[in-house]
Amino acid sequence: MKALPLTLAAVAVVLLVRLGLRRRSRGRSLRLRGLTRGLRDRRILGDAGLVAGREIRERLRGRLFRVVTLILFAVVAAAVVIPTIHTGTTTREKVGVVSGPPALDAELQKLATAVGLHVQLVREPDLNAARAALSAGHLNMVVDGSGSILVENPVSDTDTSTGARYVQAVASDLGAQQAFARAGLTAEQAAAVARAKPWPVESVHSGKGATTTEETTALLGIILIFIILNQYLTWTLMGVMEEKASRVVEVLLATVRPVQLLAGKVAGIGAIALLQAVSLVAFALVLAKVVGSSLVHGAAPLVLAATLVWLVLGYAFYSWLYAAAGSLAERQDQVQSLALPLSAPLIFGYIVSLIGVSSGHASLLVKVLAYLPPTAPFAMPTLVGFGEATWWQFLLSVAMSVVCTVLVALVAARIYRTAVLRTGRKVRLRELVPALGK
Repeated sequence: MKALPLTLAAVAVVLLVRLGLRRRSRGRSLRLRGLTRGLRDRRILGDAGLVAGREIRERLRGRLFRVVTLILFAVVAAAVVIPTIHTGTTTREKVGVVSGPPALDAELQKLATAVGLHVQLVREPDLNAARAALSAGHLNMVVDGSGSILVENPVSDTDTSTGARYVQAVASDLGAQQAFARAGLTAEQAAAVARAKPWPVESVHSGKGATTTEETTALLGIILIFIILNQYLTWTLMGVMEEKASRVVEVLLATVRPVQLLAGKVAGIGAIALLQAVSLVAFALVLAKVVGSSLVHGAAPLVLAATLVWLVLGYAFYSWLYAAAGSLAERQDQVQSLALPLSAPLIFGYIVSLIGVSSGHASLLVKVLAYLPPTAPFAMPTLVGFGEATWWQFLLSVAMSVVCTVLVALVAARIYRTAVLRTGRKVRLRELVPALGK
């Protein structure tokens, strides 16, 4: 259930970003005066570094960047705070009791008070009637005085909700009391009490238990990667197209080589993307700590680290493709036709990984996609969240992604060098074949 609102929020943000980018593309211009002043200091930072610095300054000064950042922070704040408001309301759960002495009712109430839960005890005539009421949703839990507990859905050991903690407390306490009642004061009977085990908890419906911390972190991670990549890859494509259409690229190439210009643009926008991602993660962790939210409580550090690693690798792989595609276009309609096929594997990997996290297990398809560079940024963090990726598998996927990124960068640089100065018409693919062969 957690995946649905988070997914809807992610889709809403992406739509807002794309809408803003369409409006922005019509009126954006570069500050040539600042560029000229920066080029005089090229000996300090290097050509690619100067281009990266210019991109960073342009993005940070842009109104669209601020608006999108505020939207992202607002979505994160809502995702963290809203569950706290919901869980802060007082709820009363109905607990069915079958047989058992009157003292059992008092014990159940005492345990509920200990975990901060309000319960209403309902006496049921027999176990079958209690099971039917539980299955129909009239009861949240059933305690059979003969020695068993029924719940509607499985309860995971990692579930920290109030209801789960109450079930675990009842199972442990009643199990110990049962062993104590059967024992006396002899050493042998005291040992039996020490070895007491919680009562078995059965569920009337099969299914996976509560989402673990690692799975929740992986879910949030792949949503974050999807939002950031969609935003900044589109910026990369639009930036290259706008420089070509406005003839600014001709001024830049008079002082900077094409590969340096392209590398600086990719690095500058990537630095902003990483900064925004780290800021969002830090903001979510701090806000959750302040308001006492359990959404990111105990967020798995290993999964968080894997998310940031694959955010960088995913951007590094796709950014060269998007930049090369931007050099082929001069108008907005051409950009849309070029961006669609490039984003197809990205969207496919995101949807498959999101379904895998929501279902509670990594399918064979997710395991295969974890080793393909276009989809690995989503699939590999999913496997890390499920604990199904060893260190060497993770490094193997990283190595494959790095190698493919280098190859893609070489091809993209040649396409960019050939196409970025050809204006007045759309560059055809057959015109790029001689450049790729060089």
